[in-house]
Amino acid sequence: MSLSNKLSISDVDLKGKRVLIRVDFNVPLDENKNITNPQRIVGAVPTIKYAIDNGAKAVILILKPVVGELEKQLGKSVQFASDSVGPEVEELVNKASDGAVILLENLRFHAEEEGSSKDKEGNKVKADKAKVEEFRKGLTALGDVYVNDAFGTAHRAHSSMVGALENPKRPFLAILGGAKVSDKIQLIDNLLEKVNTLIICGGMAFTFKKSLDNMAIGTSLFDKAGAETVPKLMEKAKKNNVKVVLPVDYITADKFDKDAETGKASDSEGIPDGWMGLDCGEESIKLFKQTIDESETILWNGPTGVFEFDKFAKGTKATLDAAVAAAQSGKIVIIGGGDTATVAAKYGVEDKLSHSVTRDKDDNIG
Repeated sequence: MSLSNKLSISDVDLKGKRVLIRVDFNVPLDENKNITNPQRIVGAVPTIKYAIDNGAKAVILILKPVVGELEKQLGKSVQFASDSVGPEVEELVNKASDGAVILLENLRFHAEEEGSSKDKEGNKVKADKAKVEEFRKGLTALGDVYVNDAFGTAHRAHSSMVGALENPKRPFLAILGGAKVSDKIQLIDNLLEKVNTLIICGGMAFTFKKSLDNMAIGTSLFDKAGAETVPKLMEKAKKNNVKVVLPVDYITADKFDKDAETGKASDSEGIPDGWMGLDCGEESIKLFKQTIDESETILWNGPTGVFEFDKFAKGTKATLDAAVAAAQSGKIVIIGGGDTATVAAKYGVEDKLSHSVTRDKDDNIG
């Protein structure tokens, strides 16, 4: 799907309209349900305010724990609907005065939203087609205009961000981190049709290393389902002349814990039994920096290590520093994915990048 044939919110007359705004407010919460990083909410506020300022009724697809933070960011009260579809919700929306902000219950509570759900045993259960259609009609009844603001800076960054992805200045580099290959198969597949270079890092790098080189990875993450797709992805990369860059050394841990004992490992000896790779090492950092320096457009989705633990944050911080330096030199740098946006927020550099986009693991470019 091309992004350039979609209208920006600023292209639509919103006066008196009921506006459904799709946002990604999957924010991290502590044990007391307090938000620990409001970046995704902050990123959506300009779109919501734009709708309000232009006389619309703003309807946000959302979940309840963010009500307080959203009220704080907007500076006005927010109504919360206990469901996302149905007669009661329709009545609430239709009776709202212009400029009202109404939050709907989390859409993912409905199997019809994603087409499936899981039963008590954790087995995937498909939603009934008729119910899916009924659910969609229920959502459609709530709004006159639909705005997808899952890209946090959509209406402000529309033309420049879309242009950067559809007609990128080359060399075009994508950096993909995260845990599972299977979570990002579609994204990797799409990017292999667009980029010149692809850095695979984070936990999923170990699936590539074991599958391609039979490297010993100890107790590092290994995605068995994802491993089956690695040869096909590498074949496509070769066919499209895409250079795939993988880490070559690692910071290891004896357990997944912030206070773990640490060690070092490289490709040649592998990671010993009982140890796991939680970050990339110095040589990988140099390799990633060199690759970033050689690129003109950089899309980064997913950290290079377990940055939440200070002992294993160096690779991610070094990659971020290289990305910031690239952006400051005039290159296009787009950071996407909740974890990566959290990294940018943690080190206070969101405003030093071209775009910070807060989507989750279902990122899809193309």
